[in-house]
This record gives sequence, C-alpha cells and structure tokens, in this order.
Amino acid sequence: MIVRDRSEVKCVEWGNGLSYRFLVQKDNMGFTVAHTVVRAGSKSPLHYRRHLEACYCIAGSGQVIASDGTVHDIRPGVIYALDQHDEHFLIADPGGDMELISVFNPPLQGDERHSFDSDEFSHY
Repeated sequence: MIVRDRSEVKCVEWGNGLSYRFLVQKDNMGFTVAHTVVRAGSKSPLHYRRHLEACYCIAGSGQVIASDGTVHDIRPGVIYALDQHDEHFLIADPGGDMELISVFNPPLQGDERHSFDSDEFSHY
C-alpha cells in the first residue's frame, strides 16, 4: 500500500504552476496522479503526445480551449479528458489559481516540465 502526504512528494514547477506528483512511473501503478496548481491568469499551450490525461477541477476556475477553438469552462466538479492526445490551451482565470487532480497514462517519470519558449504547443 502506498500512502503519501503532499509534503512528502516531489513538487515540480511545470511551466505555469506547480505539480505535486503523488504517483509516478517508479510506483508501478500504471498511471500518474498529480495535484496540479495552474497560476492565476496564465495561458498554457499544451500537447501530450505520449500520454492521455484527465483533469478534475477541485478549486478555482478557467477554461480549456481545443485547437479548433471550442471553449470549455472549468470549475470545481468538472472533469476534462484529453482522450485523443488533444492540443489545447489551459487558462486559469485571473482571480485566483486553478487546482486540478491530474491523471496520466502511461505514468510520468516525475520530473517532466513544459517549455513555453516557442509558438508551438509544449509537450512531453
């Protein structure tokens, strides 16, 4: 059995916030669970080429915008799943951080970070 407190897990500055990586590849669970904090007012162009991801909002609000321009409002109690390796923008409202519980399959190694230095969608 694995039991962890947030103070015990690796915290990664992922590009526009923090990611507390509760379960990673070395835990042999077959998926990653992270508590993701998205900084207020940030806009992140994201694309997971090797991972599927689902995010359940637990605090704050924002939007996820598909590459075709479709806008989905995100607030506590809403989940979105990137089941087609979807390119997307993740936007946190300016009034406060948005917090998500993120699940990745296959699991992350645990130290992955995004780079927003180009006009392309950041990926890992």
